[in-house]
Amino acid sequence: DANLLLANSFVIFYEDKNFQGRSYECMGDCPDMSSYLSRCHSCRVERGCFMMYDHTNFMGNQYFMRRGEYSDSMSMMGMSNCIRSCRMIPMHRGSYRLRIYERENMSGQMTELMDDCDNIMDRHRMSSCMSCNVMEGNWLMYEQPHYRGRMMYMRPGEYRNLSNMGHSSMRFMSMKRITDSCY
Repeated sequence: DANLLLANSFVIFYEDKNFQGRSYECMGDCPDMSSYLSRCHSCRVERGCFMMYDHTNFMGNQYFMRRGEYSDSMSMMGMSNCIRSCRMIPMHRGSYRLRIYERENMSGQMTELMDDCDNIMDRHRMSSCMSCNVMEGNWLMYEQPHYRGRMMYMRPGEYRNLSNMGHSSMRFMSMKRITDSCY
């Protein structure tokens, strides 16, 4: 049951590499890790999936973490800074729908996706994605084709200007659904 998994999702953060130092157990969103730890360099995702951020308030570079051990989050994930905030990703059951637009404010060429897309240029002849409407499901959007480069977590809602979301130079070129297999 998705609600049971949602209630049981949790991650343990550690101040130092290799699960050393003080720890903090988190079962949901945490906008500022400094309330609990002075730094965070390793973590164990016990259940569920989380987005980790290298700035407070869910800002900065984002990193997707599923169940597993991350003994040195900075080197394993290529983080330039330690984890400063995290957001739990709720499990989604059902279909996935994402409308991507070539320009801001839901304008320009529009394509509706219901499945992963490894390259919007090759598949849909779109040069970039500057706005989107996540209609169903949770998605990861990547700045490069084939799910590479920096990423951004997108939950249901309208995103009228993706460049105003903390990554002014970022253009999204591939999209992936966060499915049950991630949990």
